Amino acid sequence: KKKILVVLLMRFTKIHRDAICTLNTLQTNASALEQVRRERSHPQLQLQAMRSFLERSGLTVEELDHLNIIHVTGTKGKGSTCAFTEQILRSYGFRTGFYSSPHLVQVRERIRINGQPIGKELFTKYFWQVYGRLDETKDAHGGTMPAYFRFLTILAFHVFLQEKVDLAVIEVGIGGAYDCTNIIRKPWVCGISSLGIDHTQILGDTIEKIAWQKGGIFKPGVPAFTVKQPEDAMVVLRDRAKEIKCPLWVCPELEGYQTDCGPLRLGLAGQHQRSNASLALQLSHTWLQRRCLPGGTGISENLNCVSVPSPIMVKGLADTEWPGRNQTLKHGAVTYFLDGAHTMRSMQACVHWFTETAAQHERNASGPVARVLLFNATGERDSAVMLKLLVPCHFDFAVFCPNITEAIASCNADQQNFNVSVENMLTRCLDNERSWRLHNRLGDNQGTQLLIEDSLPLVPEKKADTLVFPCILSALRWISQGRDSVVADPAKTVLPVKPNIMDKAAPLCDVAEIHVLITGSLHLVGGALKHLDPASSK
Repeated sequence: KKKILVVLLMRFTKIHRDAICTLNTLQTNASALEQVRRERSHPQLQLQAMRSFLERSGLTVEELDHLNIIHVTGTKGKGSTCAFTEQILRSYGFRTGFYSSPHLVQVRERIRINGQPIGKELFTKYFWQVYGRLDETKDAHGGTMPAYFRFLTILAFHVFLQEKVDLAVIEVGIGGAYDCTNIIRKPWVCGISSLGIDHTQILGDTIEKIAWQKGGIFKPGVPAFTVKQPEDAMVVLRDRAKEIKCPLWVCPELEGYQTDCGPLRLGLAGQHQRSNASLALQLSHTWLQRRCLPGGTGISENLNCVSVPSPIMVKGLADTEWPGRNQTLKHGAVTYFLDGAHTMRSMQACVHWFTETAAQHERNASGPVARVLLFNATGERDSAVMLKLLVPCHFDFAVFCPNITEAIASCNADQQNFNVSVENMLTRCLDNERSWRLHNRLGDNQGTQLLIEDSLPLVPEKKADTLVFPCILSALRWISQGRDSVVADPAKTVLPVKPNIMDKAAPLCDVAEIHVLITGSLHLVGGALKHLDPASSK
């Protein structure tokens, strides 16, 4: 019997791994790339294509109406807003579905039921159901298959319908108007978190253009809420709401809510989470109100007045968890501060949070503390602008690496990205390192070269304050200097570090504690969490 169980387990593990590998093929297959090129100049085609893929998978847009959806977009904080909202409604006893992106460690994190990523068995079962239907019908549709995010969106809808959730909190991927989640016809309420400049090649290069895209999730007669926005963006949102015939409210400041227990306590750190929490209170209240929950919610009917959250709402805000955003992990003498900030505004918030939180930890330290930055940025993001914001944090070392978890073959398939070459990733790291040196008046080292042979060697910098590593694990090993038993796990192998590189770490060995800020990319934070929190990979 034991042998049979082992065989079955191995077989299931292979089926699950095959599902992840098959999913990854949707990142770069030729038809997917052609879809993107064709639809970028005709964005309305994106929703038409999404409806077609949905129908080929066996679903209809009418079925999505039964999911009792809360639809949320924004530039910064939309994921945190969704996390607050989901936790509040789960605290009321509802069975919740929550679709978000990107994932940190495992792709299953994107599809959650009652706050937990769906299990490997459920993911594997539903993956092959949906993929099989799409694959069977592709020949009749020019061989097309949905791209990665589209497929996962369809999969999430399928899972939530099959698992009979009471509601689904759906986070927009990019933008709103033409995002594939916007095939939703009848959400119960919509929300817009803080707006800023991001994804400019897709959404436009002004706050007004971006606001127009975000306001595209508004639906006729469906209540919508936004946090306070820049005036230019607010004008566009109001015009969009009027055009679509959607009632729009601006959420009050969190200080404006009245409670019997003093100031509201949030489970997520950072001042910027206060506007996200206020938006979540209004979204959850409106959903409850429209669903006619007996006894109401304890919030005033007049949404422009000072509101009184119910005790369940207060507890929901305090209980919310959302890894990788303003997260602190203490591993003995090494404390990690993780935040996936990747825009100018989110990096400003990250710096504010890190400055306050790290200062508190330093006051409690038993001796001198070294500060280390571990940074990477991807895509079209302006790394130089973000790095300039980080200069006042006074790091002793700045370390750069690509979003590669390990420079060996056992790299987690969930975190593989086939859209960018290793050479491009490492070149970007070298550019980031050069920007940091210029911001810190260290000069530009023109002698640094990118060396890629059969393996991925370290690319050391001549100065003692900056280094570039080929993967996240190598960087964490060097930073922690054997003082974090989790990172130093001998079962994980890394490329050998040259003696002169190890010599540069002498200051890290002499201090009482090491404080590490990991930021610039949610993918970087996810790769770090894979090593720092092994349970996240199970």
